[in-house]
Amino acid sequence: MPGEDEDALRELSEVLPQEVSSLFSETYTEESHYVFCGQELRITQHYGANLGVAAPVWDAALELCGYFEEQKLNFKEKKVLELGAGTGIVGILASLLGGQVTLTDLPHALPQINKNVSANIPLSNAPNVCALSWGVDQEQFPQDYDFILGADIVYLKATYPLLIQTLQFLCGPHTTVLLSSKMRQEHGTVAFFQDMLPKYFISELVKRNEDKNINIYKVTQCYN
Repeated sequence: MPGEDEDALRELSEVLPQEVSSLFSETYTEESHYVFCGQELRITQHYGANLGVAAPVWDAALELCGYFEEQKLNFKEKKVLELGAGTGIVGILASLLGGQVTLTDLPHALPQINKNVSANIPLSNAPNVCALSWGVDQEQFPQDYDFILGADIVYLKATYPLLIQTLQFLCGPHTTVLLSSKMRQEHGTVAFFQDMLPKYFISELVKRNEDKNINIYKVTQCYN
């Protein structure tokens, strides 16, 4: 609902004041170009109060794309789900690398994702784009994903139990979850990965960018 979105944006502006203040102050569009795994990506970012933190390509997303390249990850014919897709850059790259991808976010972010999908992937091969509210409608999705991806989706403490609940439902016995995150101590991000997540999953730090304070975790084996 619009009222709920406005409340969420106000809360985000309070917990991430330095990083997101500019995202709410004015409305404009910016197109950026990236190259990963030999694929050129054209990503449009719609800044303004409507999208807020969903608008930009965050460094954690670029770090995860770089990880795909470094590890030569093979998504061919793999079933892939992206959570909190934002611009869609991570899921779009996974799709271009052969994955059967579904990109998800809250409803207000879907038009931006759809635009970026259209700009990068032929309609005949386009991934699915749909809404997913953590802790609410994850049961509308299957439980047989090979990969679940998330970039900078751990920044708001109130959502952490909902994210865990969503991952518990979506993860099958052979699912690999890759989470890339800026490690914001003051927002409980460190505590989420060090204390909360390991209670339910096996979590391994597979990459750290010290300069940008970004970690990538490989998460497997849901405890039931």
